[in-house]
Amino acid sequence: MNPDARPLTIAHVDAETGYSGGEVQVFLLMDGLRRQGHTNVLFCPPGSESEAAARARGVEVESVPMRGDLDLAAVRKLRSRLRARGPDLVHLHTGRATWLGGLAARSVGLPAVTTRRMDRRVKRNWRTRLIYRRLVDHAVAISPAVAECLHAGGVARERTSLIPSSIDPDELKPSASREDVRAELGAGEGDVLLLVLASLVRRKGVDVLLEALAKLGEPRPRLAIAGDGSERASLERQATELGLASSVTFLGHRDDKADLLHACDVFVLPSRREGLGVAALEAMACGRPVVATDVGGLAEAVRDGRTGLVVPPEDPAALAGALERLSRNADARAAMGAEGPKRVGEGYLAPQMVASYEALYRRVLDGGRAS
Repeated sequence: MNPDARPLTIAHVDAETGYSGGEVQVFLLMDGLRRQGHTNVLFCPPGSESEAAARARGVEVESVPMRGDLDLAAVRKLRSRLRARGPDLVHLHTGRATWLGGLAARSVGLPAVTTRRMDRRVKRNWRTRLIYRRLVDHAVAISPAVAECLHAGGVARERTSLIPSSIDPDELKPSASREDVRAELGAGEGDVLLLVLASLVRRKGVDVLLEALAKLGEPRPRLAIAGDGSERASLERQATELGLASSVTFLGHRDDKADLLHACDVFVLPSRREGLGVAALEAMACGRPVVATDVGGLAEAVRDGRTGLVVPPEDPAALAGALERLSRNADARAAMGAEGPKRVGEGYLAPQMVASYEALYRRVLDGGRAS
């Protein structure tokens, strides 16, 4: 068999107990690798949502407690499990996983790659140098903005690659009619419905969106906010204080994002920080125009004037202007929405991400790591 074509065994390490956008990407990647004939083993904390998802989907899983960056017991257990399992390569998916899993992989002589999804500059210190010069062979950034955060922290450009996060449009097929979902949300035939799909935490900027919505005149668009988080109570109070109670619906956590995306007219992602913004990709795949902020990888993914409008973060007036423009112009909404699926196909589809990682794995295994 051609060594470049032989099936690989990849150990994936994810230290998170919850399940958010990063974990979605891990499972998209593992599903795609499996379809290409590769074997995946997921190392994750016992009782984590990733463990449950892996068992439900038939992914081999190894439960390893990873309680903190000083958890040397986790390093020992990972080292023992990796030595016993003997994968070809270790893929580290979170910050803690990169530290603990990187130490374990290095100690048993296994090559490792890490994916960075946060748009925060890495610190220039001994730990960064150890991780990116010794523990991992290569670092992947999910957007140009995240790559620049790595480079600004001293990570060599030749040791990094850009592989964007991705989506699977087949997972975004609605199960309910647009009319029924809009009726549930109180949006009539003539209403413009805005949608947010996000954790309700400060970095998502939903408070700025509420300020922007309050600046719009009548008829004001309706806004549906799907998601939960630590900021929900304060956001609900803010909506009431701004006189938006009749225009804004807080939906809490929802599992029917495809139904919501197909029911809305405009998708809004007003983040203060964002590695890439997969929710914006999902909206574009569903043919919806996106209003997003110029942070992280959002401005790269959402092309201003083509698939939506990009505005500065923390700027309610600019955000209000963009919402006003799209709310009053159905032709612009239709034109930008039609460009969305084309944009997603330019590098944000799951098979494209899987092929890029497979090529990177083989390059690293062939000794193609930076020295």
